[in-house]
Amino acid sequence: MARTAGGRGGTEVPAWVEPMLAKPDGGRLREGPEWAYEYKLDGYRACMRISPAGTTVLTSRNGIDFTAEFAGLGGVLAEALEGRAAVLDGEIVVYNEAGEIDFGALQERRGRFQTHGTSRRGEPFDDVPVRYLAFDLLQLGTEKLLNEPYDERRLLLTGLPMPDPYRISTVRGFTFTELAADRRTPAHLLEHVVSSGHEGLVAKHRTSVYNPGRRSDAWLKHPLTRTTEVVICGYRPGQGRITGRMGGLLLGAHDPGTGDLVYIGDVGTGFSEAERSRLQTRLDALARRSHPFAVTPPREDTVRARWVDPVLVGEVEYRHFTRGAGRLRHTAWRGLRQDKEPREVLKPQQPGPRGAEPARIATEAPGTGEPPEAPVRLGPKITVQAGERRLTLSNLDKVLYPDGFTKGEVINYYSRIAPVLLPHLSGRPITFIRFPDGVEGEQFFEKNVPHGAPAWLPTVRPARSGSRGAGEAVTYALLDELGALVWAANLAALELHIPQWTVGADGARRPPDRLVFDLDPGPGTSIVHCCRVAERLHDALTADGLTPFAKTSGSKGMQLYCAVSTGDPAAPSAYAKKLAQRLARETPDDVTAVMAKAQRTGRVFIDWSQNNPAKTTVAPYSLRGRDQPTVSTPVTWDEVRSCRRPAQLVFTADDVLDRVGEQGDLFAGLDTARADLP
Repeated sequence: MARTAGGRGGTEVPAWVEPMLAKPDGGRLREGPEWAYEYKLDGYRACMRISPAGTTVLTSRNGIDFTAEFAGLGGVLAEALEGRAAVLDGEIVVYNEAGEIDFGALQERRGRFQTHGTSRRGEPFDDVPVRYLAFDLLQLGTEKLLNEPYDERRLLLTGLPMPDPYRISTVRGFTFTELAADRRTPAHLLEHVVSSGHEGLVAKHRTSVYNPGRRSDAWLKHPLTRTTEVVICGYRPGQGRITGRMGGLLLGAHDPGTGDLVYIGDVGTGFSEAERSRLQTRLDALARRSHPFAVTPPREDTVRARWVDPVLVGEVEYRHFTRGAGRLRHTAWRGLRQDKEPREVLKPQQPGPRGAEPARIATEAPGTGEPPEAPVRLGPKITVQAGERRLTLSNLDKVLYPDGFTKGEVINYYSRIAPVLLPHLSGRPITFIRFPDGVEGEQFFEKNVPHGAPAWLPTVRPARSGSRGAGEAVTYALLDELGALVWAANLAALELHIPQWTVGADGARRPPDRLVFDLDPGPGTSIVHCCRVAERLHDALTADGLTPFAKTSGSKGMQLYCAVSTGDPAAPSAYAKKLAQRLARETPDDVTAVMAKAQRTGRVFIDWSQNNPAKTTVAPYSLRGRDQPTVSTPVTWDEVRSCRRPAQLVFTADDVLDRVGEQGDLFAGLDTARADLP
């Protein structure tokens, strides 16, 4: 139950509180009873401070005094507070005729104030009324509430009378539990957000305290449009009907790694005629002879350019941010941001604005009850304790998947899945597929341990069989502990591939201990067709005394595994090939055992060659380098038999963590079901 905050202090206006900031949620709206949701507002963030006498001061997120500009908001809550001081956090917004929050209208109003503010100071802009929407209460009376949990602060805020809701009111909030009681979900709430024209949602952890000036995992924003702040670095003069005015702006932002100001593209649409004129006046006063960037932009982008001092911050909408060139595409102007400093503006991370703060890394094993040691921040790097190892991680905010899944989230996934993944990697040389620039960039296989690997990382150099000799042997990494797994994830080694054999303590290769069938759907087929083939393989394998386990490939197909005993390294391939050829003979229109791609159309290819000692297969619980952070996921035979749509067997990292929490490791019984290879 919330405490009653009260008491009457002096006549002084309370001190300004630097606002707490939200992190991007990577495109995944958080769910669960610990979360509450508020509308994401498209306006000016402002701290409202009210003295016991009713004096009201409005301050922007970076300390600019908004009081005179929004004078109509002053004194509204004075009577309702009954002589108590208060500090509120909220957003100043303008509504359009459709009842939607309109940032452009707010910008127009601001432009008029800056042009005529001196002569009209104190005179309200009645044609563009503003509204203050409060979403947090930081002080009431003499009591500061920063260390109270969100639920407590929210209860006190909603208990305040709002005598004039046209000017000041409270942002609507919803808890996950309240939504569930109405048989609704956060997805339903998001649908309403879309239809009502709001910018998105902010999920807030209900036990979180208010951390001034911090960007916290406890507040996660889920925007519906891509926007980013930009630094205005120059412009192209207008032509035709806009001759004499700015035609398009040349934009910059700071590289989060180096701090350099870099060119990120231009914007030429979204301006009103009045705004073009106002901007031209501002730009004329900031003229300079040369560009302000650390690296000269391409000549074709700067024809007719006129440069300005990089002191103005604006905001644009955009569809894409290209990787190689680092350019915003399909931009539209939204307006100047007086509440932002140029040094705060960082270039977006491919493919969209995901923030510049690293994701929190959970490096403890789930279920151990051991909290992770607090990260030690080293600028763009942090150090974490991963099991027994102290590791330095970097570029955690780097987006590796198009949906916004970052390297920090990759490390978080591998850290949390480690208890069930590591047993399947133990003793098996690892082949990495690395994606240093994300899944849309270049990828490469890496068998040899990379330079700079930690000295404690175990390695193995199994001798090659055949005539090529030991001189071509590869030094592989072994991932037998949490620290090694986190180290690999920090290299953007998204995919982990392993052979069907292990090495002994002396590094010698042991005989194969697993049999694998890789079911690859050809053109015109899908994992649904793989499931039908898997059912037939299941029956054949069990008839031979083996116990098959199934998993998705994390891509289009699936794999079946059996634990086997054999002293002949060539035997698993021979057995798998014989069985694959049998199914192909029985149903030649549905199955092929031939590797040639011309034979695969309309058929499922049973790849028996994965049993060759030189081959590897993606490990259970490994991420895949696809459009989404999908995972090679163990599944039950009931799931295989009931699969009728490909989407039924597509699992992302979050899905897999939930599945393991509910079902445990579905591959846990694999090695205990070992049988002699027929």
